[in-house]
Amino acid sequence: MIYIDPKTLERVNQWLTPTFDATTQHTIKEMIANDPEGLEDSFYKNLAFGTGGMRGMMGVGDNRINRYTLGKNTQGLSNYLHKSFPNEKIKVAIAFDCRHNSKELAQVVADVFSANDIKVYLFSDLRATPELSFAVRHLNCHCGIVLTASHNPPEYNGYKVYWQDGGQLVPPQDEEIIAEINSLSYDQINFDALQNNMELIDEEVDKAFAIASIKNGSFNTSKQAKKDLKIVFTSLHGTSITMIPRVLEAAGYTNVHVVEAQAKPDGDFPTVKSPNPEEPEALKMAIDIAEETNADIVIGTDPDCDRLGIAVRNKEGKMTILNGNQAMAIKIYFLLNTLKENNQLKNNHFIASTIVSTPMVAKIAKHFGVTYMEGLTGFKWIAKMVKDFPELEFVGGGEESFGFMVGDFVRDKDAVTATLLACEIAAQEKEKGKTLFDYLGTISAEMGYYKEHLISVVKQGKKGAEEIATMMENFRSNPPQTIAGQKVIKIEDYQASTAIDIPTKQTKKLDIPKSNVLLYYTEDGSKIAARPSGTEPKIKFYISVSSSENIGDERLQQKIEQIQKGLF
Repeated sequence: MIYIDPKTLERVNQWLTPTFDATTQHTIKEMIANDPEGLEDSFYKNLAFGTGGMRGMMGVGDNRINRYTLGKNTQGLSNYLHKSFPNEKIKVAIAFDCRHNSKELAQVVADVFSANDIKVYLFSDLRATPELSFAVRHLNCHCGIVLTASHNPPEYNGYKVYWQDGGQLVPPQDEEIIAEINSLSYDQINFDALQNNMELIDEEVDKAFAIASIKNGSFNTSKQAKKDLKIVFTSLHGTSITMIPRVLEAAGYTNVHVVEAQAKPDGDFPTVKSPNPEEPEALKMAIDIAEETNADIVIGTDPDCDRLGIAVRNKEGKMTILNGNQAMAIKIYFLLNTLKENNQLKNNHFIASTIVSTPMVAKIAKHFGVTYMEGLTGFKWIAKMVKDFPELEFVGGGEESFGFMVGDFVRDKDAVTATLLACEIAAQEKEKGKTLFDYLGTISAEMGYYKEHLISVVKQGKKGAEEIATMMENFRSNPPQTIAGQKVIKIEDYQASTAIDIPTKQTKKLDIPKSNVLLYYTEDGSKIAARPSGTEPKIKFYISVSSSENIGDERLQQKIEQIQKGLF
């Protein structure tokens, strides 16, 4: 018999009161009788906000996504909004993706907001996450919500909160809202919707977003070059099908092959194991079509259309997937170089990335003489930079996990505009008889040769969370002195906010918000990061190696493999 903590049982009993509907209570009773382990995992904690909002499995309980947990969140957020904006008519925008229950849960959220005398702009059907970020500012809203779990498995859903600037919540505001939510009981949720407080939105916002995407993602590419570029696009059963084909066509790209077998939005994602463009297998169908049709570029986006994967032809003419760091370096270099060529590069321009992304981006910024800013994982930190430094002009920024943001009209990673930008670069390079792969080679010859690798270790449930915590504690209490035969010369602990220079034994304070991340730097220039995911049950290890000379991809790969062996 599985032991269930008394505190967990107390939570369970709360859900067996008349506050909760009969179906929910019946499901819980079935779990008590037949699935005590599942019951424990469903109730042992409250779902928490992570780097991408609140994300989790759907089901009954405090640790699941359901009408009650989202209702409580929305009630707490409604209370917070009224306190933050007294005597104002508060407005929120709500979007949802293709996942199971997303539309229904979006309606629940809309009902609670409207019941609390908040004006709701609800998208009539599924929309891309970046369009929600855009809509918040376009409609002059105080807040925005999108129901999505990005590229997580089908049983997941989530709830991302955006503020007035169109960016996601950041500390301490998220903590203040969480405190407001935690002060409530479930019987305090007002589900009684006021229909006169709701308005469905669609084409007007779609058109404005498309126009803005084309304006920010276009860079004087010739009409002929656009026509000549052969594109294969897959939405991986997600929301991007509502916007990316439209934007590409309006921008002049007419030679676009949409992967029809993956074009229909479907929360089961039936043709892929994971709808994540970071996974090579997710783009296989599109790449196969590209090989058959002799296409120049493949674009694939995740379900909520904020990440994109890119495949282009390598020197042997075969389609090759660019990793997120490579794609980011290409886009940032192109943006800055275009500004320079047009004599538009300013002293107050800046670009941004994250602490676990490639160091090449900082070198590109230095090369062009612009400011480089670095933040924690998650685009909310890049959006915060845009907000916190109004005297600076944001050019673009990205992270290793296939996200990119062009300009600041959207304050989150945006696969719509980034797709157009990638096609612009590819079209201009094709016109010169080259590919994006060639373009990356040119950048590497100037900046150095970098190679990165991500290792994700999945640990499910309460036991898994404890194992991840133990791993991080071991790394902190027994830090490695060498990795793959190379001396560790610096350790950055973002939870302790310290950077320790090993040779000099000097400690500096890190001026970045606290986070459970460890970074190790070795004497040969390698960088290794350990970071538990804020939205998924896994711990991630990011490895970056480099060489000033072109020693070949195989040699760089060998360095990565040596580091990997040294870690485990």
